[in-house]
Amino acid sequence: MNLPPGFRFFPTDEELVVHFLQRKASLLPCHPDVIPDLDLYPYDPWALPGKALQEGRQWYFYSRKTQERVTSNGYWGSMGIDEPIFTSSTHKKVGIKKYLTFYLGDSQTNWIMQEYSLPDSSSSSSRSSKRSNRGSTSSSHKPDYSKWVICRVYEQNCSDEEDDDGAELSCLDEVFLSLDDLDEVSLP
Repeated sequence: MNLPPGFRFFPTDEELVVHFLQRKASLLPCHPDVIPDLDLYPYDPWALPGKALQEGRQWYFYSRKTQERVTSNGYWGSMGIDEPIFTSSTHKKVGIKKYLTFYLGDSQTNWIMQEYSLPDSSSSSSRSSKRSNRGSTSSSHKPDYSKWVICRVYEQNCSDEEDDDGAELSCLDEVFLSLDDLDEVSLP
């Protein structure tokens, strides 16, 4: 890849869906082209390094949406968490983020996948394909790109869980707590 020096790839959920996944589903080019296509699900997660751009300890891939998420050593199981993704400007729902974890047999591992998909893509793709097929027979031979997903795969660090006491403070919380400390300071 020909990326500029210092290039970092830390997209938000909205950016992944709007600037990458929607463009891929619409057959439009993505610039920069940093997310590779990969039939991800046959691979064990520890076999993924080197197959895509790595940013920190995360890998990003375009893959085809499927119900079969089985590898030779295990499977990706749903964590039962599906989050809607909204645009920050119009608050319109643009995608869905599904969480999966990798299992070896019955044992859950630390490997996590976030699978980003377009909402209700089947109904919108059937409407658009009917429009595009009216005057052309060649478009019926094109692959259906509406079933693409973007997957973010990473290994959750066990030491992070041990250090986490469950109470995460926002920046405002920290400011208010520091103001409380000022009450204890005696002024001259």
